[in-house]
Amino acid sequence: MPPALDKGMRLFHARSPQSVLGLAPDDNTFYFLVMVANIADLFEHAVDAFPERLAVACGERAVTYAELEDHANRLAHYLSDHGVGPGTHVGLYVRNSIEAVTTMIAVYKLRAVVINVNYRYVENELQYLFDDAEVAALVHDRQYADRVAAVLPEAPTVRTAVAIPDGSDADIARYGGVTYEDALAAGSPVRDFGERSPEDIYMLYTGGTTGYPKGVIWRHEDVWRVLGGGIDFMTGIPVEDEWAQIKRGAELGGMARLCLAPLIHGNAQWAALAAMFGGDTVVLVPQFDPAEIWRVIERRKVNVVVLIGDAMARPMIETYLAGEYDASSLFAISSSAALFSPAVKQQYVDAFPAVMITDSIGASEVGFAGIGLVTGDGEKADGPRVMPGPNIIVVDDHGQKAPPGVVGRLARGGHIPLGYYKDPDKTAALLIEVDGVRYAMPGDFARIEEDGTITLLGRGNTCVNTGGEKVYPEEVEGALKAHPDIFDALVIGVPDERLGQRVAALIQPRDGRTVDQAGLDAHLRTHIAGYKVPRSVWFVDEIGRTPAGKADYRWAHRYAAEH
Repeated sequence: MPPALDKGMRLFHARSPQSVLGLAPDDNTFYFLVMVANIADLFEHAVDAFPERLAVACGERAVTYAELEDHANRLAHYLSDHGVGPGTHVGLYVRNSIEAVTTMIAVYKLRAVVINVNYRYVENELQYLFDDAEVAALVHDRQYADRVAAVLPEAPTVRTAVAIPDGSDADIARYGGVTYEDALAAGSPVRDFGERSPEDIYMLYTGGTTGYPKGVIWRHEDVWRVLGGGIDFMTGIPVEDEWAQIKRGAELGGMARLCLAPLIHGNAQWAALAAMFGGDTVVLVPQFDPAEIWRVIERRKVNVVVLIGDAMARPMIETYLAGEYDASSLFAISSSAALFSPAVKQQYVDAFPAVMITDSIGASEVGFAGIGLVTGDGEKADGPRVMPGPNIIVVDDHGQKAPPGVVGRLARGGHIPLGYYKDPDKTAALLIEVDGVRYAMPGDFARIEEDGTITLLGRGNTCVNTGGEKVYPEEVEGALKAHPDIFDALVIGVPDERLGQRVAALIQPRDGRTVDQAGLDAHLRTHIAGYKVPRSVWFVDEIGRTPAGKADYRWAHRYAAEH
């Protein structure tokens, strides 16, 4: 809270960045800022500070902050005229594009809620999500019009549909859809949306790799503090106010940040939003093509690459090593949200010795939980080892803080979500109390080390219990991918009459390679204990993964059952 107001002091919420950038008029008035940490406000601060900077680039196109603001205001007014307001749920069913970012900003300007829709979903999955999330408006790529037309008759809550151009000429009139261009033409460019609140809702539907997706609900201020740059991720120190990011953006002059994941994933959403809060340029690719991505890095002079684990990192680095690309603009590469195995990390360290490479851990239910610098020093293979973020603990089986060396479940206090949408039972299991403090504990196994670092071991619902021993799939996957003939792998537990479960692996060999099973067994036993070595192995043409590159364990279990 600001101090009591004396003569000559005024309390206000600054709407212009000039005061915080040192350009306030010299009228002998002292100003105190009342912080409103809201996604739309944070974006608008950057627009006002850096209108002519490039905001988003995708493919051959790019828009400035002023242009993005104009388009977002127009779309927001169109949606408002069609019933979207505070708390309304708006589905975003798209691949990466400038229009996708515009839609996100437009929805938040109205204090409405973006619902991320996986573009791989088929009709029954769309039906589930539209119903569960109570989607009232939908913005989708035009190429998905047939699926939308099939689902909307059974989705009575959806009253408005806007189609983003993508080269398709699919019929959208059959369900009353309008084109994105017509929506913008009908909307006002004026920013006149009124005050917003840090209590506004952000929601992210989880990937559903082991079950149906569920919506994680956050307050804007809380999710900004854990994912949007509201803290310094390296030090864990909170930024001083909602203006800190544009002040830093003014000092640094703007960077180009490439977000590789689809915007339907929290990793890409928050990499993009945090970049824009500081006036940086967000670089997107419509689809994952490693060779084209390196050309984009060269053409856009990308400074920072944000990716998701081995599924992106391995094809990226091997394409780089096989070609000739100019990556001299890079100074940071950041992986999070999925396994970044030691073997792949070493490839990056060798290829980019002057680039800062980091591995972060976290989840939709806790946000950022810790970060570690990647070095070529023979890292252990049992999971990423990081410095924990603020208010991170490990909880043992008795609901207490686990001492060093004891495996428990990762939990975060402080800024945490409100729970799961329409699921009080899962919310009650997620939000726990330890020593009188509230924590979110989504189910990731972890271990506190003697030096205070945390080793993340993997999700509890994928852990394999074999003969009473717990095996964490990501550790075994990392050991498998260190084999020179293996490109990708997933590890699951399958039923076993004697052991309860046995460790099984689905393996994608490198192109043109054959994996010798006796040699593989010998290799694994130099990396992991014998009881962790897979007893069943399937060789597959391609590992099933989500659009963001995360492991699709449902696919793995289906494949194992069918074969």
